[in-house]
Amino acid sequence: MGVFDLRKIDDPFERLTNIHAGISELIEMYQPTDMAIEAPFLGKNAQSMLKLGRAQGAAIIAGTTRGIPVTEYAPTKAKIAICGSGSASKEQVATMVCKTLNVELKPEHFDATDALAIALCHHYQLASPLTASSRGSANSWKAFIQNNPDRVKK
Repeated sequence: MGVFDLRKIDDPFERLTNIHAGISELIEMYQPTDMAIEAPFLGKNAQSMLKLGRAQGAAIIAGTTRGIPVTEYAPTKAKIAICGSGSASKEQVATMVCKTLNVELKPEHFDATDALAIALCHHYQLASPLTASSRGSANSWKAFIQNNPDRVKK
């Protein structure tokens, strides 16, 4: 787990280039099959939202140009997946992510735990038989059993 520290880069376009290059490097190194990002939420500062959207766009393009599907999750969905409550605090999310992954994290890296929470949320979505079999329809378990007879104990 790492954090891109862009505070020393003054030019906003150079920051975007740095984000794209950094994500591209990680993709080449780890060869992921999926990418998950946090959906932007309505903030009070329009300039912050614009900057966040641009940064997300740079990261998304790094994935999509390599054929990696991108899934977007609302912050509340990730909080529910990690803590069981959509109103969990950043500190609660950080604590649960660290405990789940058995890692230590400095408090100044809460953004990293947000990213890890999104990744865990995506993993849980992909691993869920209800999600994977028929996207939550009423017969999801029936479809799961039919599609996975080897996973059913008799």
